[in-house]
Amino acid sequence: MIADPTVPDPSVVLELLSAFRKSKVLFAACELGVFDALKQGPTSAVELAGTLNCHPDALERLLGAAVMLGLLTQTDGRFENTPAATAYLTTASPRRMLGYINYSSAVLWKMWDNLPGAIVEGTHRWKQTYDLDGAIFSHFFRTDWQRREFIQGMHAYGLISSPRVVDAVDLGRFQTFADLGGATGHLTVAACRRWPNLRGVVFDLNEVIPITKEFIPADVAARIDVIGGDFFADELPQADVYALGRIIHDWSEPKIKLLLGKIYAALPVGGAVFIAEKVLDDSKASPEWAVLQHLNMLTVAEGKERTRAEYAELLQAAGFADVTCHRTDSPLDAVMGVKG
Repeated sequence: MIADPTVPDPSVVLELLSAFRKSKVLFAACELGVFDALKQGPTSAVELAGTLNCHPDALERLLGAAVMLGLLTQTDGRFENTPAATAYLTTASPRRMLGYINYSSAVLWKMWDNLPGAIVEGTHRWKQTYDLDGAIFSHFFRTDWQRREFIQGMHAYGLISSPRVVDAVDLGRFQTFADLGGATGHLTVAACRRWPNLRGVVFDLNEVIPITKEFIPADVAARIDVIGGDFFADELPQADVYALGRIIHDWSEPKIKLLLGKIYAALPVGGAVFIAEKVLDDSKASPEWAVLQHLNMLTVAEGKERTRAEYAELLQAAGFADVTCHRTDSPLDAVMGVKG
């Protein structure tokens, strides 16, 4: 059949029509424990169905979809994890992202179902989706295990990005790198490894600190302090560069201006604020990760992603000068402003 040249190619529409099904394959396979079960070695669908207490034919369909997506391989009717699945989707892996994946499936999925309401009203969907007036995080991480698994998922994400962003700027002239809201300290660890002159401080909420201490590796532990506190309410630890890794995009403009004001006041002259976020192009239509996060922040938080010019305007309004933006090949970029 010869395609009609007067009819537009429907590929982009057809691909997007089924895109959510691909995410659900990942979510379902993680929830059912497929990747953990396959860590034992190549297994048939029938054998795996017995292990997971699933319907054999139905599970085979899911496994075939996971092969199609590059999460599994199949040889002679036996299925096996790909290296990426073993690294990011099994519970024993130190790089597992399961906490964030399960959160995306159980929480974010439902909030994105209400995206039209977010667009109409210009606000997050906490109330519409869950009848909540406060931030969703405190409601969904009620146990230590839930909090740990979410933080572990974000840690795995950070291991991908943090070495890239600290390598994108010159931190060699600074002495103390304080990561505000630093969670597991992956950004501070990467900075201390890349810049041997640095001392690091990880500053996060008191309930996070015990988890943070478990993640600081021995090779840099002597150079990193871990301190509990709320960066909005409490005094900031002393430093000559303050880092905000995936913090700016979470919060409303007034809260961000408050935080940047505190940072500017605490810094010595020549000190800097270091921001790790994915930066939008001027068109706000790329890169893909930033564009989708821009919508995600509208739907589930209070903030947004920004362009280079918008970061420059934000930082200059807080008093910072010499604002620079450095793109990386990772999910995050680096923005820096210096106190003149």
